[in-house]
Amino acid sequence: MLAFSMSLPATRVAVEDLNPWFVAFARAVGAGLLASGYLRLTGSPRPTRDQWRRLAAVALGVVFGFPLLTSLALTSQTAAHAAVVIAVLPACTAVFAVLRGRERPPPLFWAAALAGLVAVLAFLVASGAVSGGVGPADLALLGAVGLCGLGYAEGGRLARELGGARTICWALVGSLPLTVPATVVVTILDPPGAAPVSWLGFAYVTVVSMFLGFFAWYAGLARGGVARTGQLQLAQPVLTLAWSALLLREHVSPAALAVSALVLACVALTQYTRSGDARSGDARRNVNGAIGAQRQWERQCDPAAGLSNARKQ
Repeated sequence: MLAFSMSLPATRVAVEDLNPWFVAFARAVGAGLLASGYLRLTGSPRPTRDQWRRLAAVALGVVFGFPLLTSLALTSQTAAHAAVVIAVLPACTAVFAVLRGRERPPPLFWAAALAGLVAVLAFLVASGAVSGGVGPADLALLGAVGLCGLGYAEGGRLARELGGARTICWALVGSLPLTVPATVVVTILDPPGAAPVSWLGFAYVTVVSMFLGFFAWYAGLARGGVARTGQLQLAQPVLTLAWSALLLREHVSPAALAVSALVLACVALTQYTRSGDARSGDARRNVNGAIGAQRQWERQCDPAAGLSNARKQ
């Protein structure tokens, strides 16, 4: 979470002088080369066909969707403004965790998630009133949130099988056949030439945001559960606002702070209801497991009794 909190400010710095398409695709190429080296050094086995299918969803969200849409948006919006929109990402991640996990959350979960989305949309309309309402940059940010939520949820589930580091590494390596040609085309059409500070921002989003940050993030999602561990994201928008003010000298309006607080409250409520539902599911699974173990013990000790119990069922 701490590593990702710098992603928007670093991207904002990078796209000041670099083409946003170059920033999005070249960072994926750089991280993909690092990932390829990591997989070779660790001797990681290749994913199965089903795992490749799920890795495609991960790549769509965190390799292509979020980096490209945020890079495009930050050419005309501040990182502080984007941080408010990204505040709904934990709720979006929890929604995908519910949908992908086939669970049934209580109505309060959906009400809280909807309230957070409405708060952000209201902020976008109000802040864009002078220029005519919600603009393309805001729509791009909302799209980035949706795709990133999918990538987080699917990656967190897949990390239970592959591990956090291998999940992001295979997603990056599997994307190279697309990201390399795209980077070459963008480089030919618009050769990069930028100030050192822009390259510094690009280096951060390549090495930390796209590569190392996911090692810890996906490992945490796999161990603690996607929705529950996603609560750590609650602090990310606040930190991003702080970085934007301290490093980029961007103005953080009282409205942005108020909306962020409201969204965080809504997100916390979705996480709470989701965690409660998960605990209920775990309890049911534990009870069923205990009953199964008891029946197996009965069959081992007294086959006739076990057969009688089976007939009763």
